[in-house]
Order: sequence, then structure tokens, then C-alpha cells
Amino acid sequence: MIRETVDVRERHLPLYDRYEEAPDEAKITDRAVATGGVDVDPFHGTLEPGSQDYGVAWEFGIHQAVGGFHDAPNPGDVLCAALAACLDSTIRIIAGRLGVTLDHLEVEVTADVDVRGTLVIEEDVPVGFQLMECHVDIRAEDGTDPELVEQLIEAAEYSCVNLQTLTSGVPVETTVDMGH
Repeated sequence: MIRETVDVRERHLPLYDRYEEAPDEAKITDRAVATGGVDVDPFHGTLEPGSQDYGVAWEFGIHQAVGGFHDAPNPGDVLCAALAACLDSTIRIIAGRLGVTLDHLEVEVTADVDVRGTLVIEEDVPVGFQLMECHVDIRAEDGTDPELVEQLIEAAEYSCVNLQTLTSGVPVETTVDMGH
């Protein structure tokens, strides 16, 4: 993983030209695969993130509020993490494009759900998160125009793929292979 200063403009400029000439190259597919658990219990599994093999696997568990053991990150935690990572990186990328030096950035995402819906205890309680909140703790280098930081945040909210997906909604299709 790269842990050095990266020039965002230098990495972005070739993409603008390439995607104008070949817009289909701008279309990507991300993925994750959940496996395991059938031989153990329904409250644990393994998540393999990525559209290529990164050699990473995350153990996940299920929240105690729905009968799990709450001994590993649960799917809601993973969803919050995906949004936090996307918003964090989008803020840093746009800061790089705008020439804003950040001294501190922390993005915390929380999500509230009433599990009576998923447990079918109350039919009028929706299944799913009722509220997600992003808290951004940001400090730019001394002397940075506060209006520029506000523009940075607005641009990041606009450009954050996961934030826009969650706020706008997206069709989700499920296919099932019942191979024998």
C-alpha cells in the first residue's frame, strides 16, 4: 500500500483524456464475496473484498440484537466502514486537487436500525437502517480559507460514490444458483 505523498492531479489528468476518448473504460465493477458459516453457525462468516485477490479476508459476525454473538464486525459495521472509507478518501483526493493541506481528518459513520423489522416482530417497522450519519472532523493547515474547506466538503459529498448511492438509492438484483 502506498504511504507517501501522491500528486492527485498527476494521477487524474491522464484519466480525463482516456475516459473522454473511451467512456466504457470508466465503468468498473466492485465486488465482495461472503463465504463460510454453513459448517459453523449462521452467526459467523468470512468476507473476501475486492474485484481482484488482495489476499485479504475479514471475519464477520452478527449483532447480538438479532441473536448473534457480537464478537466480530457485523454487516452494519461493514456498511458504515465502506461509507467512512469512501468519504474519507474522497475528501483527501479533492483536497489534493484543490491544493488544500489537511492537518487532521477523521470520518465517523453511524447507522441506526430498529431490528424489530428484520425479526418480523412489528410489521410496520421497516427493515433497514432508518438513519445514517457522517461526522467529519477536519482541520486544514493554518491560513486556509474556511470557505475553501466548505467547498471541499460540498465537492466530496457530491463525488463520494457510496454516499450518493445510499442517499439516491440503487436497484439491487438478486440471482440464485441452486446448482446440484
